[in-house]
Amino acid sequence: MAHLIEIKDMYKIYNPGENEVRALDGISMIIERGEFVAIVGQSGSGKSTLMNMIGLLDVATSGEYYLDGKDVSGLTDDEQSAIRNKQIGFIFQGFNLIASLTAQGNVELPLVYRGMRRDKREALSKAALERVGLKNRMHHLPSQLSGGQQQRVAIARAVAARPPIILADEPTGNLDSQSGEDVMKTLTELYEEGRTVILITHDNEIAGMAKRIIRIHDGRIIEDRDN
Repeated sequence: MAHLIEIKDMYKIYNPGENEVRALDGISMIIERGEFVAIVGQSGSGKSTLMNMIGLLDVATSGEYYLDGKDVSGLTDDEQSAIRNKQIGFIFQGFNLIASLTAQGNVELPLVYRGMRRDKREALSKAALERVGLKNRMHHLPSQLSGGQQQRVAIARAVAARPPIILADEPTGNLDSQSGEDVMKTLTELYEEGRTVILITHDNEIAGMAKRIIRIHDGRIIEDRDN
């Protein structure tokens, strides 16, 4: 069986030439199904660029990217978008909720893009919100929710369609310690259920909750170990 994620000799170069910046400098890595991986690095290390590559949110300067055995690096934007929508659930530090939609409306939005029937969308979004403890907040707008509750809506949105990969970018960065613990507990539960969880963080304590740590510095992997 093919690896879930395989990246070979990937570069992302800005301003090629004399003043070039190598955000990724020859990255190669493999992530298997069902892993809980933390990609760790300080600001400017390249970890967010790597996340964008894994999530098909950006295109590398060179290198190969195979997702579930398929070379996705050369696909069109629409083709990459379709794969992203089915394969990857995103959790962002800034929540990225739409202010005019309720919690349930935000969770349903990716399901709308998938062309899912309304009754199925409603059932999946309600189940996802119940899972993260927001059964009684489904019809609240983001402005009516605390930061921790907004991040739980974002998690529900990421997992509602049961994508095989959860990509979490600094998911505890804007939260108090208790809310951060709740988020990490949910990510751990998703891993235990068989999802592949990829966590991007600068926080060594948060990274320590993952089962494998990939440390990145100046666009290169400097450590890759089981935890």
